[in-house]
Amino acid sequence: MSPSQITVLGECVADAFTEPAPARNELALRVLPGGGPANTAVALARLGTPARFLARLSGDVFGRLFRAHLAASGVDLSHAVEAAEPSTLAVAELDARGQAAFSFHAQATADWQWTSAELAGVDLADTACVHTGSLALVREPGAAVVEDFLAAAAPRATVSIDPNVRPLLVRPEVYRARLAHWCGLADVLRLSEDDLDLLLPGTPPEQACDTWHAAGTRLVVITRGADGALASLDGERVRVPAVATPVVDTVGAGDSFTAGLLHHLGTHGLLGGRLTDLSLADVEAACLFAVQVAALTCSVAGPNPPWQEQLTRRTPDASAARHLDPTH
Repeated sequence: MSPSQITVLGECVADAFTEPAPARNELALRVLPGGGPANTAVALARLGTPARFLARLSGDVFGRLFRAHLAASGVDLSHAVEAAEPSTLAVAELDARGQAAFSFHAQATADWQWTSAELAGVDLADTACVHTGSLALVREPGAAVVEDFLAAAAPRATVSIDPNVRPLLVRPEVYRARLAHWCGLADVLRLSEDDLDLLLPGTPPEQACDTWHAAGTRLVVITRGADGALASLDGERVRVPAVATPVVDTVGAGDSFTAGLLHHLGTHGLLGGRLTDLSLADVEAACLFAVQVAALTCSVAGPNPPWQEQLTRRTPDASAARHLDPTH
């Protein structure tokens, strides 16, 4: 079965990484197209899912880079807005483990200026899933417009959200204040352990899953880096191991995981509604595929998700996945 279209809404950010400078007292930057929603759209398209990206792309040098990158990956940009504002820039500093800390240059940039009119003409008839998250859901003035779009999409498409908390740019309490509302809209909530620590400090992952189920989300997946992922479907849980890989950096790994998860569900005809036909075995299989996609992303520099042909037929040993008793 061929995968159905997934529509991704959100930002595309210029990720600038430091490089050895040619002279003292200089800083050289290597700029790669990034941003959580854009990374997810690229990964989906490279995996073979028809992916449409709703974005506001500047006409500046970064915006032209974004368009070329997205188009080369096969992303549908037919509804991308030609924005007058500049692109968002994020400067990344990598630690010894390859994890990035970002500083953002995002004041009044193109990504956050959504208007209702810009999204009013988007036809979702062929869309099985709408995915969004990250800064587009919390940066005004566009955040409220994005939430309204999700509310309109929810009756006809599966809704997926990745909060992707960025505390240096938006205070975590802003995310916390909106999270219950997002769970009421979302069928899938994918977030990292770092997100969990910022959203519900000190809360065990299983308890957090139950909180978000109670707010309305059927499937919660918490990615745990080298420890794999915890998935919870209406309180039934499974842990999936990570795929061992040499890590260059972890930039875009979570976005690639999300794309792998949604691609696998879409390929098996499980997107397009409230996930009523989804079983824990389906979730486990999708997560086992998603950790492969994330591992390949970690093995290269920057947010550079794999193409379908790079994935081997071999999956992590499903016997290593552990089903958890929801009462414990």
